[in-house]
Amino acid sequence: MPGLSPLSRLSGRLSFRAAERTAAAIGRVEALSDEAVGRIFTRFDAVKVMRAAEALDRDPTLRQGPLAGLTISIKDLFDQAGEITTAASVYLADRAPAEADAAAVARLKLAGAIPFGRTTMSEFAYSGVGLNPHFGTPGNSHDPLRIPGGSTSGGALSVALGLADVALGSDTGGSVRIPAAFNGLAGFKPTQAKVPLDGAFPLSQSYDSVGPLARDIRTCAGVHAVLSGETPPASPLRTAAKGLRIGVVRTVLTEGLDGQVAADFAAALQALTDNGVELVDVDMPALAKAGAINRVIVASEAHRVHADHLDALEKVGDPRVLQRIMAAVSFALGEEEQARVERSAAQAAFVGLAAGFDAFIAPTIPIVPPLIAEVEADYDRLNALVLRNPSTVNCLNGCAATIPMHAAGSLPTGLMVFGPGGADWDILAIAQCFEPLAQRGASKD
Repeated sequence: MPGLSPLSRLSGRLSFRAAERTAAAIGRVEALSDEAVGRIFTRFDAVKVMRAAEALDRDPTLRQGPLAGLTISIKDLFDQAGEITTAASVYLADRAPAEADAAAVARLKLAGAIPFGRTTMSEFAYSGVGLNPHFGTPGNSHDPLRIPGGSTSGGALSVALGLADVALGSDTGGSVRIPAAFNGLAGFKPTQAKVPLDGAFPLSQSYDSVGPLARDIRTCAGVHAVLSGETPPASPLRTAAKGLRIGVVRTVLTEGLDGQVAADFAAALQALTDNGVELVDVDMPALAKAGAINRVIVASEAHRVHADHLDALEKVGDPRVLQRIMAAVSFALGEEEQARVERSAAQAAFVGLAAGFDAFIAPTIPIVPPLIAEVEADYDRLNALVLRNPSTVNCLNGCAATIPMHAAGSLPTGLMVFGPGGADWDILAIAQCFEPLAQRGASKD
């Protein structure tokens, strides 16, 4: 089983007082301004967090859990008993508190994790850039004038700023991988069916998936094991890259890269080649339609989720999110059904192609994090561009990891390692193997 970082040396047994470690983490939150905290967390109850840590210290069974003592921020679309799930929308602020934990949250707690606040997000998780007019937009951890990425924006900041060890996120079109990549973190989007969605506020039932953001892939793998309820492979994750056959996807995913992303990706490819990886350029014609397929299916399903309160959202919702939901009313009769047929064909083609490769790679996002002001002025184009690469994997019902690809001191970029549905542990193993190579090979410009 992959070890956990930063708790990897504990060998599955908690050797410190969780309350002491958690108190230090709370202190880091309290050192921030109220405004900064409000942009990261929709709710942060220090007393409740400490009670959970103290309870862990008193429970010998939980103290031996695989995630014992790990602080995990919770995206505010997952139910927690006694908390209001707002999905970062003022429309939902007056809902009744949840009666039970979401399945993902319950699994984390049973493994000894400590829930560490509820994090902000794009309203209803329907944006890749992370803007939120209700709670405010948390600035990027490397440059507060730039976007954090979304929709798991607050979760990414909670980890990148050293407040929490892990963030629990959702990924419908990149909402784990985008903020992870934009903040220099690792993130993992599993095969959709791997983690139950019970107790998670839906965006698109055909696309929604649940995954972690953390500082490294080993931590993501350990958390994914708990979330999925799967036992990882008995052998350790791969440590040698030599001999891997990797497809470099050229259709769509490497088009129009900005200068730094192109340089970082080229350097990462060279580092992989230097370490014995066989890289093969791959064309995937089905990807040309992925964006349109996703738009039709996700908007149609989101519209059904919100159909009974659209009038209220016109008054209090984020107009950018509402516009995407309302796109569904313009679709022609049969357009959703046709999109589903095309998606199934793309998935079948991908499975066939994947049989000849160990994994595929591409830049996670084609640009570095843009300025918040730029996104506000050109929202539709930049949101679509940010979503373009990661959302293709959702269309294909694949699994994908993102790992940092940038050099120290430069804006964050990410390398996406992906494969077909069901290949989760292989992708995690390869991503862990590539992690030091991608960072070592990053552009120094």
